Amino acid sequence: MKIPFATSERSSVGIEWELALVDSDSGDLRQVAEYVLDAVAPLDGSQHPHIRQELLLNTVEVVSGVAHTVKEAGADLERNIDLIRTVTDRLRVELMCAGTHPFARWDHQKVSDKERYATLMDRTQWWGRQMLIYGVHVHVGIEDRDKVMPISAAMLSYYGHLQALSASSPFWGGKDTGYASNRALMFQQLPTAGLPFHFQRWEELEGYVDDLTRTGVIDIFDEIRWDLRPSPKFGTLEVRVCDGIPTMSELLSISALTHCLVEHFSSELDAGRSIPDLAPWFAQENKWRSARYGMDAILILDEQANEDLVTDDLRRLVERLAPVAERLGCSDELGGVLDIVEHGASYQRQRKVAEANGGRLDAVVASLVEEMRLGRPVL
Repeated sequence: MKIPFATSERSSVGIEWELALVDSDSGDLRQVAEYVLDAVAPLDGSQHPHIRQELLLNTVEVVSGVAHTVKEAGADLERNIDLIRTVTDRLRVELMCAGTHPFARWDHQKVSDKERYATLMDRTQWWGRQMLIYGVHVHVGIEDRDKVMPISAAMLSYYGHLQALSASSPFWGGKDTGYASNRALMFQQLPTAGLPFHFQRWEELEGYVDDLTRTGVIDIFDEIRWDLRPSPKFGTLEVRVCDGIPTMSELLSISALTHCLVEHFSSELDAGRSIPDLAPWFAQENKWRSARYGMDAILILDEQANEDLVTDDLRRLVERLAPVAERLGCSDELGGVLDIVEHGASYQRQRKVAEANGGRLDAVVASLVEEMRLGRPVL
């Protein structure tokens, strides 16, 4: 099976941000996505190009256009969020983002009325119905198809860094799971989800897709739900590692890190230098460590099994990527990664709020709503 890879501008960037719709008074989820989507739709009845339907009726997804900088993509997202709020404010509905809702019941949620979602639920049953989770996807343009799989493999060396920075799902169904990111380990239960296979050549991906299509595992490429996957129709690498990110400032910082890493590896390939190729068993271990321990994770850094605390390696990484960030126009945003290192990730703030409020998770939701409104963490 031949899979064409669209032409895209090198290191163009786009961001997809899944947002929860929560009741202004109770903090519980509201099933009003269809109403919101209808209200913001163009007059011709088509779907808004940058505000999209998702699996559950408690969720909308805002999508930036193709941008040159993460700041530009962020401004696009802000415009779409402002439009959504013209509808949700009247409904007494707030926007919130985290990897999971702290206390909502998965079995109370309604699935969007769309054939592909009904098919997914029918096939995946109990695990599919539990997908009450939210994430962020960052697309980065790659101009040469032959670079895609090597860069994807190299990005796995920094999977744990991205997961730790974005970890925001310590609570599930009203309980503290003990994990920084419960979402990361839940989502991988779906067929074709989780870590990508260790492919270095595009032809290997084509053979894999051919096998899955012929055996009925998938019908279309998008049903491959890897944490890192090529997006042939856009000509990008889609980085799907991150939990839902609560604030615009953190979103842009983590997106800038993603953007810089892809561009850095692309430049290294152009220069004829090798790029990281972490063993699959190390990548799998790093995923678990970062999901469990978040910013306290000790990660395996390279093929030689050297290890270090994720926060220490992030400080070095930001310094190494500074020239790349300057080229991409995201120096300030990349620098914000150090703010997360210094002040902590969302899962840490959520636990502090819960502790300060006698374990009340509605207070955690209120803090996440406030952070979304402010666009920055409440420290």
